[in-house]
Amino acid sequence: VQLQASGGGLVQAGGSLRLSCAASGRTFSSYFKGWFRRPPGKEREFVAAFSWNGYSTYYADFVKGRFTISRDNAKNTVYLQMNSLKPEDTAVYYCAAGSVSYYRREDDYDYWGQGTLVTVSS
Repeated sequence: VQLQASGGGLVQAGGSLRLSCAASGRTFSSYFKGWFRRPPGKEREFVAAFSWNGYSTYYADFVKGRFTISRDNAKNTVYLQMNSLKPEDTAVYYCAAGSVSYYRREDDYDYWGQGTLVTVSS
């Protein structure tokens, strides 16, 4: 599976962006999918994920109510809709997929996109 993240850019605080993660490989639909981010000078952290069947979704507390993870199986694409963006959301965002035991654990994800930079200005 290869993942290609896109959609990052510069946005003002309070604005919105939608990140996309396009996947190749027929088995993508059977994997857990997630988004992580690495703020400047910090460790990579969990943002959002959903189970392989899409029935369960998970969010980090700091994005609940603002970000939404979704998918389009026909396009083999996962999205992260980000609303009410804050300067502290500035980070490189990564999409990931894998046979996950614990959705917050990076090591559980087998496949990673290259990252897309989101910059939120105040």
